[in-house]
Amino acid sequence: MSPDMRTRLGRVELDNPVLAASGCAGSGRELAQFFDIARIGAVVTKSVMLEPHAGRPAPRMAETPSGMVSAIGLQGPGVEVFLQRDLPWLMSRGGRAVVSVAGSGVAEYQELARRISGAEGVEMVEINLSCPNPAAQGRHFADDAAEAARIVHAVRSNTRSDIPVFAKLAPDVPDLTALAGACVEAHADGLSMINSVRGMAIDPRTLRPAVAGGMGGVSGPAIRPIAVGCVYEVHTAFPDVPIIGMGGVRTGADALEFLAAGASAVAVGSVNFSDPSACVRILRELEEALAERGVSRVAEVVGAAHRNGGAAPNR
Repeated sequence: MSPDMRTRLGRVELDNPVLAASGCAGSGRELAQFFDIARIGAVVTKSVMLEPHAGRPAPRMAETPSGMVSAIGLQGPGVEVFLQRDLPWLMSRGGRAVVSVAGSGVAEYQELARRISGAEGVEMVEINLSCPNPAAQGRHFADDAAEAARIVHAVRSNTRSDIPVFAKLAPDVPDLTALAGACVEAHADGLSMINSVRGMAIDPRTLRPAVAGGMGGVSGPAIRPIAVGCVYEVHTAFPDVPIIGMGGVRTGADALEFLAAGASAVAVGSVNFSDPSACVRILRELEEALAERGVSRVAEVVGAAHRNGGAAPNR
């Protein structure tokens, strides 16, 4: 028999634990031409901001031997277009929406939370904490646990109580566990990890940075061991906090690794650019891997590595 793939993320139960990661599927339109978007657990939308943003100048993406470097710059049409066009389209296709929000300060996050949580069809909110904080010389909100907690508190306080709020964490911070703890204390219902890792690629022809602005976010298989370790570490510290794991997921075996580390769901990101049907393939492979192991419910493998004698990784 096929395993029960249902998973819980706070107050929300999803049909299965495979999500499309933020920034890699828009609001689902790009992937819908390749598979039925309602077949996956949810779509995490590209980060929504209050006003339209053009993003960074080209070039924005560069391929690396085991992933990519990107510097998109939070391009988007703004929250009004999202609520009037993109969210209704996703609902019309039977998709479930996890809305990623991004802002430049507490006031913007508060307003986004109010507008989005009042809209029909929003299942969850994911807070993108890897946004520049103008009050801190452009450092990301995630770089300071106290600032991250302020943002989480602002979003949670202005979001309907029945909508879970997850904080998305980056790994390249002074103390990931402290950051996670600050977000949990600020009443985040769960955590998403990890965001891309800061890095750079140099164009060998021009000997210039391969993306505009120099630095970008590294994603893909290169960061998967980092991401799995982060999920394991944070689950060790906060075993009752649900986690969406992400970072280089390409196969069902990769997804299973994140679940064993402590994630209750996985988000599929950069592989969508080369294999736009990856989400449903990974879901199928995960189901097969669980069936081969005689697992009747996907929830049984969440945190399995902790029960099998593992030790928390050293950082």
